[in-house]
Amino acid sequence: MAFAIQSASKCAKFTSVLVRQGSGGSLLSGVTKHAAMATSADVLPPTTPTPGKELSKSVFISQSRDVFTNLALEDWMYKNFDFTDHHIMLLWRNDPCVVIGRHQNPWVEVDVDHLERKGVKLARRNSGGGSVYHDPGNLNVTFFCPKTRYNRKHNLDILAKTLEKEWNLSPEINKKEDLIVDKQYKISGTASKLGRPNSYHHCTLLVNVEKANLKASLLKNEHLHINSNATASVPSPTVNLSELHSGITMDALMAAVGWQYMKTDDLTNSDKGWRQVQKQKGFQMVNPSEEWFPGIQQIRDEFASWEWRYGKTPKFEVSRNYDIGWGLMQVSMNVESGLVKEVHVELPEGVAWGHMTGKIALSTSVANQRFTPASFLLVEKALKTQKLHSVHSDDRRQAARA
Repeated sequence: MAFAIQSASKCAKFTSVLVRQGSGGSLLSGVTKHAAMATSADVLPPTTPTPGKELSKSVFISQSRDVFTNLALEDWMYKNFDFTDHHIMLLWRNDPCVVIGRHQNPWVEVDVDHLERKGVKLARRNSGGGSVYHDPGNLNVTFFCPKTRYNRKHNLDILAKTLEKEWNLSPEINKKEDLIVDKQYKISGTASKLGRPNSYHHCTLLVNVEKANLKASLLKNEHLHINSNATASVPSPTVNLSELHSGITMDALMAAVGWQYMKTDDLTNSDKGWRQVQKQKGFQMVNPSEEWFPGIQQIRDEFASWEWRYGKTPKFEVSRNYDIGWGLMQVSMNVESGLVKEVHVELPEGVAWGHMTGKIALSTSVANQRFTPASFLLVEKALKTQKLHSVHSDDRRQAARA
């Protein structure tokens, strides 16, 4: 890369001194290559700068390409670091995956079966917002600071200034706080999480994403009809930064964004130049492993679990229509926490299943099981245990016999 990187040992030692102070007031230590975990009993530090101490910054670069590991790193830092006098930008990239917002429905957003066939991971992040596709051509940027100094527009200004200064582009911040170019093309989406005392704002920058894979990965399953209160994504036209300027490469962008972040005074949002950079901690590679961040593996496993990715879906109703010759038959399921709770079959007028007509509550093997689109195949199998028939045809046969 075209910028200096701190050594791993320096980074680990530096990481450890950012962890919050314990209830006894002493800094958690025992540190060379280990960062101590803060407990729920820790006294959280104030979020105003320490009197007489100047605010400093660092740029961390994750060495992992695994989406669950990077989400765990982000969460670990959010919960355990002290950003009172030290703000951090985290740069990270993932292998192909789709990341949905915390309050979204994966079956609304994507064709889950298609992603599994293609080996594209599905992840749910801990912040709101819509679905995004990641691959190594997408740069993720997370801004960490105390909640009291959270400012999304300030962060986006840093990215916009970088693109303007280095490559003469003119990105704008729209009402949704996305970065757009040419009044329409989205180059960065944005989301955030605010807690006590910390916050983070993360966004994406499309550098040279595989656009065909992006489009295919965000296709929906057209056979499913879903009624849900979950947050729905709003599609926008996108463009790669490399399409706008051939000089924009991933390494060049990471360097430029990092330097601009360190040159910018967070209190005034002004560019203080290279003198400001000399006060900062610089670029540092981080290894999101158990050795460096104790407890991160458990967080990673939680992000990768079915219970988080699918079980956190807000309750919804999903249905499919079947043309049975006498009209459309609808099979619907009520799903809560990712589990099928109720199954109903609604028959067209004049059609019976055995002796039942209209809307039928069905007892099947899918009840209380994890929902997948294949759940409908099991319902279809259950329906074959009795014959569908036209009530009108039965009436005519009875009349003929009479």
